[in-house]
Amino acid sequence: MTESARNDFVLYSVQDHIATITFNRPEKLNALRPEMIHAYSDLLDRADADPQVRAIVVTGSGRGFCSGADLSVLGTDPEVVQGFLDGQSHRTVPGKIIHLGTPVITAINGPAAGLGFVIAISADVRFAHVDAKLSTTFVRLGLIAEYGVAWLLPRLIGLGQATDLLISGRTFSGAEAADMKLVHCASNDPLADAYAYARDLVTNCSPASVAVIKAQIMRGQLAEFNPAADDAFTEMAHAFKREDLQQALIGKANKQPPNFAGYPS
Repeated sequence: MTESARNDFVLYSVQDHIATITFNRPEKLNALRPEMIHAYSDLLDRADADPQVRAIVVTGSGRGFCSGADLSVLGTDPEVVQGFLDGQSHRTVPGKIIHLGTPVITAINGPAAGLGFVIAISADVRFAHVDAKLSTTFVRLGLIAEYGVAWLLPRLIGLGQATDLLISGRTFSGAEAADMKLVHCASNDPLADAYAYARDLVTNCSPASVAVIKAQIMRGQLAEFNPAADDAFTEMAHAFKREDLQQALIGKANKQPPNFAGYPS
């Protein structure tokens, strides 16, 4: 199965049950205009609603992932700048990924700064080029920790390291991001790594289980242990009733990939 579409400077394609979203202003290191944020959000919804899509990979064209908001826009008409806020909430970018049932994987192939940094790290799993340059950068523009990154970053790498990156806005490499566990790994081909990870999910993991586990992780961030454990017992009861468990056992017995419910053939 192959599908493709273009929406301004954000590209979308689907192949082998993996949706790819690509920021596509390579001459500007994929700097974001307000309409690109909304296009990206809409494409995430599109992929999540497609029963044929089991994983989403996000990357950038050329040598950059996303250098953040287009500074030429930030320096123009205040009404244009307001476009970075209009229609945004915790349910849009980047918080939308937290609420999607489909796993999102970023391939950070080059510079990721500001909003581009937030988009990069808000994925469920992250891969980076060893030499990619990453920066929160907000403080160096006289801005604040935007788009919920002050909530997200400490949960990924701990309070101390998150504080350093947010209050200094310093630039660091993909290799350092891997050392601090901000990305799953750093290599010379993060897109290949992202696709390999996505293919494993598509082949071997129950879509229903992935969606439930993502929701459990989010709920668990806001709960104490006892409610989280009780929540798990409730979800276990539902999972035991689904056909996926039997399909997984049949697949293991036959040494074949499982045929999960609703899973693409």
